[in-house]
Parts: sequence; C-alpha cells; structure tokens
Amino acid sequence: MTKTKKQAKLKITSPTGLEKHLKTLVVAIFLLGALLYANTITHEYTQDDAIVIYDNMYTTQGVKGIPGLLTKDTFFGFFKVEGKSRLVQGGRYRPLTPVMFALEWQLVGRSPWLGHLVNIILYGITGVVVFLLLHWIGRFSHLAKQALPFALAGTILFVVHPLHTEAVANIKGRDEMMAFLLSILALWILLKNQPVVRPRHVVLSASCLFLALLAKENAITFLLIIPLALVFFAKQSWLQALKNTLPFLAATILFLVIRGQVIGWSLGDAPRELLNNPFLKIVGNQYVDFSSGEKFATILLTLGKYAQLLFFPHPLTHDYYPRHIDIMHFGDWQVVLSVLVYIILIVLAIRGFRTRKVWAFGILFYLITLSIVSNLVFPIGTNMSERFMYMPSLGWSIAIGALFVGLLTYNKKLAWIVLAIAALGLSVRTIVRNPVWKNNHVLFTTDIHTSQKSAKLLAATGGELVTQFGTTPQSVERDRKLNEAIDYLHRAQAIHPNYKLSYLLEGNAQFYLKRWDESIAAYQRVLTLSPDDQDAHKNLGIAYRDAGRFFGEQQQDVNKALRYLSEAIKILPDDYETVHAIGVSYGIQGNSAEAITYFKRGVELQPDNATAHFNLGLAYQRIGDIVNAQKHQDRAVALDPQILERRRAGGQ
Repeated sequence: MTKTKKQAKLKITSPTGLEKHLKTLVVAIFLLGALLYANTITHEYTQDDAIVIYDNMYTTQGVKGIPGLLTKDTFFGFFKVEGKSRLVQGGRYRPLTPVMFALEWQLVGRSPWLGHLVNIILYGITGVVVFLLLHWIGRFSHLAKQALPFALAGTILFVVHPLHTEAVANIKGRDEMMAFLLSILALWILLKNQPVVRPRHVVLSASCLFLALLAKENAITFLLIIPLALVFFAKQSWLQALKNTLPFLAATILFLVIRGQVIGWSLGDAPRELLNNPFLKIVGNQYVDFSSGEKFATILLTLGKYAQLLFFPHPLTHDYYPRHIDIMHFGDWQVVLSVLVYIILIVLAIRGFRTRKVWAFGILFYLITLSIVSNLVFPIGTNMSERFMYMPSLGWSIAIGALFVGLLTYNKKLAWIVLAIAALGLSVRTIVRNPVWKNNHVLFTTDIHTSQKSAKLLAATGGELVTQFGTTPQSVERDRKLNEAIDYLHRAQAIHPNYKLSYLLEGNAQFYLKRWDESIAAYQRVLTLSPDDQDAHKNLGIAYRDAGRFFGEQQQDVNKALRYLSEAIKILPDDYETVHAIGVSYGIQGNSAEAITYFKRGVELQPDNATAHFNLGLAYQRIGDIVNAQKHQDRAVALDPQILERRRAGGQ
C-alpha cells in the first residue's frame, strides 16, 4: 500500500491518563474473560461435542485422524457414511477446530477439561484483541480524545455478555470463537500497521482470515468489514479500500476452492426434515413450505429477538428449533416491531456513515455479520441460535461503547455508574448461566422450561430421562421419570409427527416399563418412517422377545408368549435367547418335536452352552430318543458339572 495524502493524516495520539496503564488493562481484560468462565473447567461434554469430538472416528484417533478431518465433511467422522454428513444444506467444512480437538485427544484422551481450559484461555485472548482493535478504532475516529474509555466500555460489555455462554461453555462452540478471534485479529493487524502496510503484514492478516474461514464460514463477512473499516478509520477511498481487500478475497477464494474440492460445489436442496428446515409446516398430514410471507415474517421475528437479547438477555436457551419460534405473519405485532427496529438501525447507519461515526460502524458491523446467519442469505438449518450472536455482538458493543462516550461527555460519574451496573448485571447472568452447560442432563432439563415448544429439546429431554432411569432398578421414582419422558416425547411428536428419534426413544421407555404393545408400536412407527433403521429393527425384535418371555415365564400364558416370540424370531433369527425361549414354550405345550427343532438351533448358535444341551436332551428324552438324550445331557454335565444339582433344586 502506498501512502496517500489522506493516509498521511493518521496520527497516534500520545498516551495520557489511563493510556499509560494500557498493559495493565490488557492483563485485566484477559483475566476478566477467563475468570468469568473458570466455573466451566469441570464441565462434561455437551450437545454436538459428540459429533466433533468423542464420537468422531477421526478426532478420537488423535494426530492420526487429522488427514481425515482435512479431507472430509466435518460431520463425516460422526455419521461414518456418505450422504448423512450433509444433512444440513450445503454441507460443512470446518476442519480447524476438529484438528485442535484431535490434538487435545492425543494429549489427554476422552477428558473434556482440556477442551474447556483452551476455550477459557481463548476467550481471554479474544477480549484482549477486541480491546486493542477498539482502542485503535477510537484513536483514529471522532472519539480520539476518549479512545480508551470507548475501548474499555465496548470491550467490557462484549466480554461479560451472557449470549457468549453457548460458544464458550460448550467445547464445540470453539468454531465460533476461532472464526471470530482470527477475523478480528486479521482486521487489527491490517489497521494497526496503517498507513503503510508491509507485505508481511498483508500476508499475516490474510492468513488469519483464511484460518478463520477454516473454523467457520461466517468469517467471509469480513470481506465487507475490512474495506468498511479502511474507509471509516484509515480514511481511504472506496476504490483504494477495495483494492487493499484483494489479498483477503484471494484467501477466501482459496478456501472456497478447497471446500468445493472436499465436499462438492452444490448447495443442494433444502432438507425436507423439520429439524433441518424450520420453514416447513404440516398441511393435510404432509410437510409443505412456508408461504413467502410466513417465512420472512418468521425470520424478521428472530432478528428482533436477537436485538432484544443483546439489550436484555433473558430468557436464554440453547434451543430455538421448531416450534419454539412459531409460524409468524406480518400482522403479528412482534414482527412489526422487529421491522421498525431494523428500519431505524439502517437509517441511523446511513446517516452516521456520512460523517464516519463510530456507532454507525458498529451498526453496520452488526448487520453485515448477522446477515449470514439470518436465514436471509441462505438457509442455516434452524431459526436462530445464541451462538450466532458471538460475532455480531461486537458491533453492538462498538455502538454502545460510542454511546457511553457521549454519556461520559455529558456526565462522567453517571456514565461510569451506568457501565458498572450493566457490566455487573451481565457478568452475574453469565456466571449463573454457565452451570447450565454442565452436561446434557442439566442443559436439557433446565432449558426445557424455556423452550417448551421445541420438538428437538422435548425429545432430547425425554431421551436423557430414558438414558438416566431406564436401566436402574424398578422403583416408583424410576417409573415416574420414564412416564415423564414419554410425556415429553409425545409432545415432540405432536409438533413433529415424523420425528423418528422420538418414537425410538418412546419405544425404549415403554420397553423399560414393560408396556410391550406400546413399545412395539413405537418401534414399528420408526420403521414406517425409515424402513432401514437398524436400531429400531433390532429393538423391535428384542421387544417381541422379552414380551414373549414375560408372558411365558411370569404370566404362564404360553400361547401369548409364542405369538410374540414367533414375531421375534423373524427379526432375530440368530438370537439364542429368542430361539431358546421358543423351544421352552413348545416344550411346555408338549410339542417336543418343535421344541427339539429350536433347541437344536440353540446348540448350533452356542455349542458350549450347558443349558442348551441339557434342554435338548430333555426334549429327546420326552420323545423316547434315549441315545440323543444321554448324549446331550452328558455334554451339558461336561460343560457345567453342577447343572444337574441346580436343576433338581429348581434352577436353570
């Protein structure tokens, strides 16, 4: 870059007052960010940590898995088959953070503490880079005389904001953290070396943006943020600013080429599954697309919700899936209010742009970085998410920091009091919110009280209760929790009738409660929706088998037992327990010929099972085949010398 007349006017103001304590403030900001999330160090894995960490076949290989992470869709290592990894439109190529997770796995294995520690440290560093960036912006703007108070206020409000909890307290949220940190680092390196930026600074800055894109694609919005900042604060013309953005465009093109080579170039069609496409509704028992009015009204509502959460972050939840955000129309007052809010923001940004006001840059930063996660540019697979505010919230912090300077000019004492109260309130909200991310059980059972209409969270909460209580000894509390789980699952099904996971989980819950017919019906529903579902197929067979054993062993209803067992054997033809139970049932009926058929099959399946040989011997004895009877009873005794004694005592 060459020095222009306008660029030559850039000057660094001499340190005065608090400026002399810049290093101390940097350390304090790092500690503020780190200490706010120190209570997450003992947290477990949650949410999508399974997809990118402990259930990912590449991440769990440590260093050896890195080539796979670099050459496959981010979700491939979890689903392990082609196609499923692209459940979200366009696929995902975000290898940077999975590579970091692989390195951490190499060091400590399946232990989340290191992942949480790294997030904590990265958040402290992010606060420092935000502070340095805002301090530079302040010095080369109309806020030059109050650059440090502006930077301090904006940074504090950014660091303490509870909307960041999802990104920081959840290890997987590191993709948001790294994309943002590397993007603002790229911007800061470029700006701080103005007016004459050396080639090495350009290469370093563009490399940061390239790595940011490898963390998450929303870093691409900095192709607009960078020239905007150069025009606002480096006093460059648009033509020159765009020219100086070319290295970043080259880095972006390189990323897009790599991405296209790895996961393909097609964005694909929008999924026809409600949890990956929130703009579907049920009409005539079928899912159809929202009307244009419904879709854009619903999107505008979420944009208004984002603005509200920035100023008043309550209530918070990790789940905004259908129908936590309901189908909206332009006649709804919340939508009208959202439209008015964004019209005002756009008008203010245009007016402030003319005079290069810092708060106008903050509004534009917010709008630009929000655009890519707004569902307006392309579908993102959900209505909204608090982690999507991680990057745009800096724009809010910049704008509020500029307003703080205005208040500081009017009344210094009042300004600092207001900032202290706001920072304290947001900090407390963050610290209180962090423990909710302890593990899935705490997260789901807490947020379900906020997201009571989310099919995904209803099913997830039900699933957690089934997992926690299903295999525990039978008790009143256990049955109460399983029935509670079933209620959550039924509510999920009412919202999303084709939600196969909810039926699979219901089948499990009903199975544990020994409600055999309800369990079987739930598994059959899964297979109706997805005939190749192996979990449902296997569980259905087990449900039939255990129902047969229940009615045969505990109810002495052999005919009913055989009805269930005959269905079980169709699904589990090589399952010893099923084969054996059918043999016993036929033996009780006196049908020794059929009993022998199944007992022989049992011996084939488990030739070293003493009970299988003993029962086959008894069946042969009943039809008078003494030779085979003795042969198998001798084999049973050879395998288990105590079997005759136990049989005489009534054992098996």
